[in-house]
Amino acid sequence: MALDVVRQRLQTQRLIGPAFAGVAEAVAWFGAMQAQDYRGALWAIGQRVAGVTEADVEQALARREVVRTWPMRGTLHFVAADDARWLTRLLAPRVIRRAASRYRELGLDGAVFAKSRAILEAALAGGHALTRGELYATLACAGVSPDGQRGIHIVGQLAMQGVLCTGAPRGKQQTFVLLDDWIPRSRELTGDAALAELARRYVASHGPVTALDLAWWSGLNATETARALELAGVAIERSGEHWLSTTRPRASRAGLGVHLLPPYDEYAVAYRDRDAFLAPADRVRAKGGIFAPVVLVDGRIAGTWRRTTRTASVTIEPALWTRPRPDVRRLLELAARRYGEFVGNSAALELTE
Repeated sequence: MALDVVRQRLQTQRLIGPAFAGVAEAVAWFGAMQAQDYRGALWAIGQRVAGVTEADVEQALARREVVRTWPMRGTLHFVAADDARWLTRLLAPRVIRRAASRYRELGLDGAVFAKSRAILEAALAGGHALTRGELYATLACAGVSPDGQRGIHIVGQLAMQGVLCTGAPRGKQQTFVLLDDWIPRSRELTGDAALAELARRYVASHGPVTALDLAWWSGLNATETARALELAGVAIERSGEHWLSTTRPRASRAGLGVHLLPPYDEYAVAYRDRDAFLAPADRVRAKGGIFAPVVLVDGRIAGTWRRTTRTASVTIEPALWTRPRPDVRRLLELAARRYGEFVGNSAALELTE
């Protein structure tokens, strides 16, 4: 069963099989893609979309087809513009409630958040964009201290309230804008309809999954998770402990291949149980499969990798835990070349024996 889980996840996550035709289509398929590591998250999208470059992904962000914000788990994600509001309204309030003790430690209460909202809404009105440092300076000038992590918690909560989202970068700095200015309209889903859509989308894009996986990924509690899976209806079906989409593609017998995954890729981060793709003995050196860029060989984490970027070239250095087969070496060269094409540089593979 483990191999079937790996193969089917590679297919539903579009790491093998047909790629997506566009960036917005890919992000909408997943519902949300973790984007804490900005450059890594661009590559997470890029390797799932046919022929796309890093510039193409950033253009989709600039066109406001995709938004980077805090819809769930208190973590930055890419979401399709049409999903930004309903996902945030469904999932972010849970994060805010769970952060109550941290807010108290920082001296943040309802009055501080309300004052901060008024200050930043005024500063960003009319389509203005400010960097994080500028937001903090604006708060400080108006009497709200951003020191000691207060600033990021204020910005994060306002994003989870649907007030802010990230805008276009200014050089290498991220900016923040008012969500209502950046995306005037988007899809509205509430209650059971939102829960059902969440479960359908997650199972289709990440399956096979367990109820615990959905709870981990979304932040729903056990009761809400069970309700969401029930509401998904005939769109999903159960096989043992796993849930799968009833419209999933037929299992491909093609090779599982080699992939260079960025940190926080959905293939690694979206499951509570990671045994299907990461041996328990390898968890420490793989940083849980989440916090380090990892090499997938036949759908399982087989090492880590790093990149060194120069003016017109990028060097990919995999650190595999076992000596690679000849076919794996060849596939690593192809993966490195694809990464180079994505970032617009020539790529060289340096594989340490």
